[in-house]
Amino acid sequence: MSSTELPETRTAAAPPASRVRTVRVADGEELRSVALPGLSLTVRARPGNRPGLAPALYVHGLGGSSQNWSALMPLLADHVDGEAVDLPGFGDSAPPDDSNYSVTGHARAVIRLLDARGRGPVHLIGNSLGGAVSTRVAAVRPDLVRTLTLVSPALPELRAQRSAWPTVFLALPGVAPLFAKLTKDWTPEQRVRGVLSLCYGDPGRVTDEGFRHAVEEMERRLELPYFWDVMARSSRGIVDAYTLGGQHGLWRQAERVLAPTLLIYGGRDQLVSFRMARKAAAAFRGSRLLTLPDAGHVAMMEYPETVATAVRELIEAGEEAGTVNSGGS
Repeated sequence: MSSTELPETRTAAAPPASRVRTVRVADGEELRSVALPGLSLTVRARPGNRPGLAPALYVHGLGGSSQNWSALMPLLADHVDGEAVDLPGFGDSAPPDDSNYSVTGHARAVIRLLDARGRGPVHLIGNSLGGAVSTRVAAVRPDLVRTLTLVSPALPELRAQRSAWPTVFLALPGVAPLFAKLTKDWTPEQRVRGVLSLCYGDPGRVTDEGFRHAVEEMERRLELPYFWDVMARSSRGIVDAYTLGGQHGLWRQAERVLAPTLLIYGGRDQLVSFRMARKAAAAFRGSRLLTLPDAGHVAMMEYPETVATAVRELIEAGEEAGTVNSGGS
């Protein structure tokens, strides 16, 4: 491994000087910065409760960040040594030099991260866009994945729900800057309430503290000069991935996944249709399916205990069957 592939530093969430606000770090978490050629990624670490646990990597969805996993990671610390990545341009990760925000580009970033740090194979856990990215990683690099957990993965739908259309519109040239201009007077609180109503089955489950943290993060993101560009390009990346056919199509790649797979779908999901659960269960060979009737798009944030139990069962079943190596890498 080239020494240029592994410069890593640990920080207390100190941002570049141009940023006004810092990234929140929960108790027990640590931010690490991993620099790769043309790419710098921030990783949120939640170490396991004891040495020698297998590594896990959590991958967030569109508009999200590694903070989306802060509720789930401590619940799995008895089984895995967890890290959550901020995809390029999201969270505390800077935009990539090549401005590639396609699903393939994000997957390549995850693969490069795992290869550079020698951390694979990992228990790979992805939500929404992160689910599509994780599917691609598991298909093209099975050596990097022990188990695969997908929470409302953004896999192609022929008839997307109307509530998901804004994502499609955001991908159109010129729409993102127009939307930014039209909503410039919206407060961070208004924006957060809109996001929660779209992503949660029941926004009332969000605590006052959780809402306050979400507003603080929204304020921080809106200060980033590249915020809308990253959102637009990543939305375009999802739409483009939906149109790919042949061996590069996400459903074809789902059929190639060898890792034991857990699929989690919410009955109140407004972004990924609940009806896609059956198709996904058929595509991922021998997969497990967990359906949560009252959950929305981010079940790991709404029902972290239930999701953690299902992930533990997946890992334990693999260890008992000898299909998953429980030791460290």
